[in-house]
Amino acid sequence: MSANFEKVKGFLLDLDLNITHENEAEELVVVRDEESGISNLIVDCEDPIVIFEQPIMPVPKDSADFYKRLLQMNRTLVHGAFVLNEDASMIFFRDTLQLENLDKNELEGSISALSLALAENAAELLAFSKK
Repeated sequence: MSANFEKVKGFLLDLDLNITHENEAEELVVVRDEESGISNLIVDCEDPIVIFEQPIMPVPKDSADFYKRLLQMNRTLVHGAFVLNEDASMIFFRDTLQLENLDKNELEGSISALSLALAENAAELLAFSKK
């Protein structure tokens, strides 16, 4: 287990995030913070970066307008972006940070950006999910 993984885990615990799953061999944890709308956020230390990835929703069946709107939403995000998985079946929020000089404020900023992105776009994403 690397020092970077321990540092990231410590920051997450300091921020009162609930670690719901941990894989030391893969250096990843899954966290939750119901109050912030964060659920199943995967935090993966892949030296030299840490990757934050939260599943948002399946891609709607009629997705042409949705893709356009998703790109427009990305333009307003402070950190990170809404992305597709490899087979384009699922939408995730994803952000990456450098591990080498990572501090708690930077990690908190990424998590806050996720929370803000969800809060600002939840109604619209939910409406698309029902199409």
